[in-house]
Amino acid sequence: MNSLKKLFLGEQGLVVIFAAAFVIVSILVPNFLTERNMLGLLQSVVTIGIVSCTMMFCLASRDFDLSVGSTVAFSGMIAVMASNATGSIVLGLLSAVICGGIVGLLNGVIIARFRINALITTLATMQIVRGLALIASDGRAVGINDPAFYQLALSKFLTVPTPIWVMAVLFIFFGFVLNRTVFGKNTLAIGGNPEASRLAGVNVANMRIWIFALQGLVCGIAGILLASRITSGQPNAATGLELSVISACVLGGVSLAGGRAAMSGVIVGVLIMGIAENVMNLLNIQAFYQYVVRGLILLVAVLLDNLRSAAAGRRS
Repeated sequence: MNSLKKLFLGEQGLVVIFAAAFVIVSILVPNFLTERNMLGLLQSVVTIGIVSCTMMFCLASRDFDLSVGSTVAFSGMIAVMASNATGSIVLGLLSAVICGGIVGLLNGVIIARFRINALITTLATMQIVRGLALIASDGRAVGINDPAFYQLALSKFLTVPTPIWVMAVLFIFFGFVLNRTVFGKNTLAIGGNPEASRLAGVNVANMRIWIFALQGLVCGIAGILLASRITSGQPNAATGLELSVISACVLGGVSLAGGRAAMSGVIVGVLIMGIAENVMNLLNIQAFYQYVVRGLILLVAVLLDNLRSAAAGRRS
Protein backbone atom coordinates (compact mmCIF):
# COMPACT_ATOMS: atom_id res chain seq x y z
CA MET A 1 0.00 0.00 0.00
CA ASN A 2 2.82 2.39 0.89
CA SER A 3 4.61 1.67 -2.37
CA LEU A 4 1.38 2.42 -4.27
CA LYS A 5 1.08 5.77 -2.51
CA LYS A 6 4.66 6.61 -3.41
CA LEU A 7 3.92 5.75 -7.03
CA PHE A 8 1.00 8.17 -7.17
CA LEU A 9 2.39 10.96 -4.99
CA GLY A 10 6.10 10.93 -5.80
CA GLU A 11 7.82 12.74 -8.65
CA GLN A 12 8.77 9.46 -10.33
CA GLY A 13 5.18 8.28 -9.95
CA LEU A 14 3.95 11.31 -11.85
CA VAL A 15 6.25 10.42 -14.76
CA VAL A 16 5.01 6.80 -14.70
CA ILE A 17 1.37 7.93 -14.69
CA PHE A 18 2.06 10.36 -17.53
CA ALA A 19 3.82 7.68 -19.58
CA ALA A 20 0.93 5.25 -19.07
CA ALA A 21 -1.63 7.89 -20.04
CA PHE A 22 0.42 8.79 -23.12
CA VAL A 23 0.51 5.15 -24.29
CA ILE A 24 -3.24 4.70 -23.73
CA VAL A 25 -4.10 7.92 -25.61
CA SER A 26 -1.72 6.97 -28.44
CA ILE A 27 -3.57 3.68 -28.90
CA LEU A 28 -7.13 4.95 -28.54
CA VAL A 29 -7.06 8.37 -30.23
CA PRO A 30 -6.60 8.43 -34.03
CA ASN A 31 -3.80 10.64 -35.43
CA PHE A 32 -2.45 11.44 -31.97
CA LEU A 33 1.08 10.18 -32.62
CA THR A 34 1.58 11.88 -35.98
CA GLU A 35 4.50 14.31 -36.26
CA ARG A 36 2.15 17.13 -37.19
CA ASN A 37 -0.02 16.56 -34.11
CA MET A 38 2.99 16.24 -31.76
CA LEU A 39 4.43 19.55 -32.97
CA GLY A 40 0.97 21.11 -32.77
CA LEU A 41 0.60 19.84 -29.20
CA LEU A 42 3.93 21.35 -28.18
CA GLN A 43 3.04 24.62 -29.93
CA SER A 44 -0.23 24.73 -28.02
CA VAL A 45 1.49 24.54 -24.62
CA VAL A 46 4.21 27.12 -25.35
CA THR A 47 2.42 29.95 -23.50
CA ILE A 48 1.51 27.78 -20.50
CA GLY A 49 4.98 26.21 -20.43
CA ILE A 50 6.87 29.51 -20.55
CA VAL A 51 4.78 31.17 -17.84
CA SER A 52 4.95 28.01 -15.66
CA CYS A 53 8.74 28.39 -15.43
CA THR A 54 8.39 31.41 -13.14
CA MET A 55 4.98 30.59 -11.63
CA MET A 56 6.87 27.64 -10.15
CA PHE A 57 9.04 30.11 -8.21
CA CYS A 58 6.00 32.13 -7.08
CA LEU A 59 4.22 29.05 -5.74
CA ALA A 60 7.40 27.64 -4.20
CA SER A 61 7.84 30.87 -2.23
CA ARG A 62 4.21 30.74 -0.95
CA ASP A 63 2.90 33.33 -3.43
CA PHE A 64 1.01 33.15 -6.71
CA ASP A 65 0.25 35.51 -9.57
CA LEU A 66 -3.26 35.83 -11.00
CA SER A 67 -2.25 38.63 -13.37
CA VAL A 68 -0.19 36.51 -15.78
CA GLY A 69 -2.93 36.15 -18.40
CA SER A 70 -3.54 39.91 -18.52
CA THR A 71 0.22 40.60 -18.59
CA VAL A 72 0.71 38.20 -21.51
CA ALA A 73 -2.11 39.89 -23.49
CA PHE A 74 -0.87 43.39 -22.60
CA SER A 75 2.72 42.56 -23.54
CA GLY A 76 1.60 41.14 -26.87
CA MET A 77 -0.39 44.32 -27.54
CA ILE A 78 2.64 46.47 -26.67
CA ALA A 79 4.91 44.41 -28.94
CA VAL A 80 2.60 44.90 -31.92
CA MET A 81 1.78 48.55 -31.26
CA ALA A 82 5.40 49.56 -30.59
CA SER A 83 6.60 47.67 -33.68
CA ASN A 84 3.96 49.38 -35.82
CA ALA A 85 4.72 52.82 -34.37
CA THR A 86 8.52 52.67 -34.65
CA GLY A 87 8.88 50.41 -37.67
CA SER A 88 11.32 48.32 -35.62
CA ILE A 89 10.46 44.82 -34.46
CA VAL A 90 13.41 44.86 -32.03
CA LEU A 91 12.08 47.97 -30.26
CA GLY A 92 8.65 46.37 -30.13
CA LEU A 93 10.04 43.22 -28.51
CA LEU A 94 12.08 45.21 -25.99
CA SER A 95 9.04 47.35 -25.13
CA ALA A 96 6.93 44.25 -24.49
CA VAL A 97 9.50 42.59 -22.22
CA ILE A 98 10.09 45.85 -20.30
CA CYS A 99 6.35 46.43 -19.82
CA GLY A 100 5.88 42.87 -18.61
CA GLY A 101 8.80 43.31 -16.21
CA ILE A 102 7.32 46.56 -14.87
CA VAL A 103 3.99 44.85 -14.12
CA GLY A 104 5.81 42.05 -12.30
CA LEU A 105 8.01 44.51 -10.42
CA LEU A 106 4.97 46.50 -9.25
CA ASN A 107 3.32 43.30 -8.06
CA GLY A 108 6.44 42.35 -6.13
CA VAL A 109 6.90 45.78 -4.52
CA ILE A 110 3.25 46.02 -3.44
CA ILE A 111 3.28 42.48 -2.01
CA ALA A 112 6.72 42.57 -0.37
CA ARG A 113 7.05 46.20 0.73
CA PHE A 114 3.45 47.15 1.45
CA ARG A 115 2.59 43.67 2.72
CA ILE A 116 -0.63 43.37 0.72
CA ASN A 117 -1.85 39.84 0.12
CA ALA A 118 -0.72 38.35 -3.23
CA LEU A 119 -4.29 37.29 -4.05
CA ILE A 120 -5.65 40.83 -3.73
CA THR A 121 -2.64 42.48 -5.39
CA THR A 122 -2.52 40.27 -8.46
CA LEU A 123 -6.32 40.19 -8.74
CA ALA A 124 -6.22 43.99 -8.90
CA THR A 125 -3.38 44.13 -11.42
CA MET A 126 -5.12 41.46 -13.49
CA GLN A 127 -8.06 43.85 -13.91
CA ILE A 128 -5.93 46.97 -14.34
CA VAL A 129 -3.59 45.52 -16.96
CA ARG A 130 -6.43 43.92 -18.94
CA GLY A 131 -8.21 47.27 -18.83
CA LEU A 132 -5.09 49.06 -20.12
CA ALA A 133 -4.86 46.59 -23.02
CA LEU A 134 -8.50 47.23 -23.92
CA ILE A 135 -8.10 51.02 -23.62
CA ALA A 136 -4.91 51.07 -25.73
CA SER A 137 -6.57 49.07 -28.52
CA ASP A 138 -10.07 50.53 -28.14
CA GLY A 139 -11.18 46.95 -27.47
CA ARG A 140 -10.16 45.71 -30.92
CA ALA A 141 -7.40 43.49 -32.24
CA VAL A 142 -4.36 45.37 -33.56
CA GLY A 143 -2.96 44.07 -36.84
CA ILE A 144 0.76 43.63 -37.50
CA ASN A 145 2.24 45.90 -40.17
CA ASP A 146 5.55 44.10 -40.69
CA PRO A 147 5.15 40.48 -41.93
CA ALA A 148 8.60 39.70 -40.44
CA PHE A 149 6.90 39.74 -37.01
CA TYR A 150 5.11 36.51 -38.00
CA GLN A 151 8.45 34.75 -38.40
CA LEU A 152 8.90 34.66 -34.63
CA ALA A 153 6.23 31.95 -34.54
CA LEU A 154 6.58 30.52 -38.06
CA SER A 155 10.36 30.07 -38.21
CA LYS A 156 11.87 26.64 -37.53
CA PHE A 157 15.19 25.21 -36.40
CA LEU A 158 15.88 21.56 -37.20
CA THR A 159 12.23 21.26 -38.34
CA VAL A 160 11.00 22.30 -34.87
CA PRO A 161 9.18 25.67 -34.53
CA THR A 162 11.19 28.39 -32.77
CA PRO A 163 8.64 28.95 -29.92
CA ILE A 164 9.14 25.33 -28.83
CA TRP A 165 12.90 25.90 -28.68
CA VAL A 166 12.33 29.06 -26.62
CA MET A 167 10.18 27.09 -24.17
CA ALA A 168 12.79 24.31 -23.94
CA VAL A 169 15.61 26.81 -23.27
CA LEU A 170 13.58 28.47 -20.51
CA PHE A 171 12.80 25.06 -18.96
CA ILE A 172 16.53 24.28 -18.85
CA PHE A 173 17.52 27.74 -17.60
CA PHE A 174 14.99 27.98 -14.78
CA GLY A 175 15.54 24.33 -13.85
CA PHE A 176 19.23 25.18 -13.42
CA VAL A 177 18.35 28.31 -11.40
CA LEU A 178 16.07 26.30 -9.10
CA ASN A 179 18.46 23.42 -8.47
CA ARG A 180 21.95 24.90 -8.81
CA THR A 181 21.86 28.50 -7.61
CA VAL A 182 21.52 30.32 -4.29
CA PHE A 183 18.45 32.09 -5.71
CA GLY A 184 16.67 28.77 -6.21
CA LYS A 185 17.64 27.42 -2.79
CA ASN A 186 16.51 30.66 -1.11
CA THR A 187 13.18 30.49 -2.95
CA LEU A 188 12.49 27.03 -1.55
CA ALA A 189 13.72 28.12 1.89
CA ILE A 190 11.34 31.09 1.92
CA GLY A 191 8.45 28.84 0.95
CA GLY A 192 9.37 26.34 3.65
CA ASN A 193 9.73 28.88 6.46
CA PRO A 194 9.93 32.64 5.70
CA GLU A 195 10.83 33.64 9.27
CA ALA A 196 13.64 31.07 9.56
CA SER A 197 14.96 32.25 6.19
CA ARG A 198 14.97 35.85 7.38
CA LEU A 199 16.85 34.90 10.55
CA ALA A 200 19.35 32.99 8.39
CA GLY A 201 20.16 36.19 6.51
CA VAL A 202 17.94 35.88 3.43
CA ASN A 203 16.39 39.19 2.32
CA VAL A 204 12.88 37.81 1.95
CA ALA A 205 11.32 41.04 0.63
CA ASN A 206 13.92 41.48 -2.12
CA MET A 207 13.62 37.83 -3.11
CA ARG A 208 9.86 38.15 -3.53
CA ILE A 209 10.29 41.29 -5.63
CA TRP A 210 12.80 39.54 -7.89
CA ILE A 211 10.53 36.52 -8.31
CA PHE A 212 7.58 38.65 -9.41
CA ALA A 213 9.80 40.77 -11.68
CA LEU A 214 11.02 37.58 -13.38
CA GLN A 215 7.41 36.46 -13.70
CA GLY A 216 6.60 39.69 -15.52
CA LEU A 217 9.61 39.43 -17.85
CA VAL A 218 8.70 35.87 -18.82
CA CYS A 219 5.08 36.94 -19.42
CA GLY A 220 6.49 39.54 -21.81
CA ILE A 221 8.28 36.81 -23.79
CA ALA A 222 5.13 34.65 -23.82
CA GLY A 223 3.06 37.64 -24.99
CA ILE A 224 5.39 38.31 -27.91
CA LEU A 225 5.26 34.70 -29.12
CA LEU A 226 1.48 34.51 -28.67
CA ALA A 227 0.92 37.74 -30.64
CA SER A 228 3.15 36.41 -33.43
CA ARG A 229 1.27 33.09 -33.51
CA ILE A 230 -2.22 34.65 -33.64
CA THR A 231 -0.90 37.35 -36.07
CA SER A 232 -2.24 40.30 -34.05
CA GLY A 233 -2.29 41.96 -30.66
CA GLN A 234 -5.44 40.73 -28.93
CA PRO A 235 -6.55 42.55 -25.74
CA ASN A 236 -8.66 39.52 -24.75
CA ALA A 237 -5.91 36.95 -25.37
CA ALA A 238 -4.76 34.50 -22.68
CA THR A 239 -8.00 34.73 -20.68
CA GLY A 240 -7.89 32.09 -17.93
CA LEU A 241 -4.20 31.41 -18.49
CA GLU A 242 -3.42 31.83 -14.80
CA LEU A 243 -5.60 28.85 -13.83
CA SER A 244 -4.04 26.59 -16.48
CA VAL A 245 -0.53 27.57 -15.38
CA ILE A 246 -1.25 27.01 -11.68
CA SER A 247 -2.90 23.66 -12.53
CA ALA A 248 0.16 22.57 -14.52
CA CYS A 249 2.54 23.54 -11.71
CA VAL A 250 0.52 21.87 -8.95
CA LEU A 251 0.01 18.74 -11.07
CA GLY A 252 3.80 18.72 -11.44
CA GLY A 253 4.35 18.61 -7.69
CA VAL A 254 4.82 22.29 -6.83
CA SER A 255 3.28 22.78 -3.40
CA LEU A 256 0.66 25.47 -2.83
CA ALA A 257 2.02 25.63 0.73
CA GLY A 258 5.48 26.52 -0.62
CA GLY A 259 8.89 24.96 -0.21
CA ARG A 260 8.61 22.21 -2.82
CA ALA A 261 9.16 22.37 -6.59
CA ALA A 262 10.86 20.47 -9.41
CA MET A 263 11.19 21.57 -13.02
CA SER A 264 10.84 17.99 -14.31
CA GLY A 265 7.47 17.76 -12.58
CA VAL A 266 6.35 21.10 -14.00
CA ILE A 267 7.23 19.94 -17.53
CA VAL A 268 5.12 16.81 -17.03
CA GLY A 269 2.27 18.93 -15.65
CA VAL A 270 2.41 21.22 -18.69
CA LEU A 271 2.35 18.22 -21.04
CA ILE A 272 -0.62 16.69 -19.19
CA MET A 273 -2.57 19.94 -19.67
CA GLY A 274 -1.58 20.01 -23.34
CA ILE A 275 -2.48 16.38 -24.00
CA ALA A 276 -5.89 16.76 -22.32
CA GLU A 277 -6.76 19.71 -24.55
CA ASN A 278 -5.25 18.08 -27.64
CA VAL A 279 -7.24 14.88 -27.17
CA MET A 280 -10.47 16.82 -26.68
CA ASN A 281 -9.83 18.71 -29.92
CA LEU A 282 -9.01 15.51 -31.84
CA LEU A 283 -12.23 13.93 -30.56
CA ASN A 284 -14.19 17.08 -31.50
CA ILE A 285 -15.43 17.63 -27.95
CA GLN A 286 -17.34 20.91 -27.67
CA ALA A 287 -15.65 23.86 -25.95
CA PHE A 288 -18.33 23.88 -23.22
CA TYR A 289 -17.23 20.45 -22.02
CA GLN A 290 -13.57 21.48 -22.21
CA TYR A 291 -14.21 24.05 -19.46
CA VAL A 292 -15.53 21.24 -17.26
CA VAL A 293 -12.44 19.12 -17.93
CA ARG A 294 -10.09 22.02 -17.11
CA GLY A 295 -11.93 22.58 -13.84
CA LEU A 296 -11.69 18.90 -12.96
CA ILE A 297 -7.95 18.93 -13.71
CA LEU A 298 -7.53 21.88 -11.32
CA LEU A 299 -9.46 20.04 -8.60
CA VAL A 300 -7.35 16.91 -9.10
CA ALA A 301 -4.19 19.01 -8.93
CA VAL A 302 -5.21 20.55 -5.60
CA LEU A 303 -6.25 17.14 -4.24
CA LEU A 304 -2.86 15.68 -5.19
CA ASP A 305 -1.13 18.64 -3.53
CA ASN A 306 -3.06 18.02 -0.30
CA LEU A 307 -2.17 14.32 -0.38
CA ARG A 308 1.52 15.08 -1.02
CA SER A 309 1.56 17.61 1.84
CA ALA A 310 -0.10 15.12 4.20
CA ALA A 311 2.38 12.40 3.20
CA ALA A 312 5.29 14.79 3.74
CA GLY A 313 3.91 15.74 7.16
CA ARG A 314 3.68 12.10 8.21
CA ARG A 315 7.27 11.46 7.07
CA SER A 316 8.56 14.42 9.05
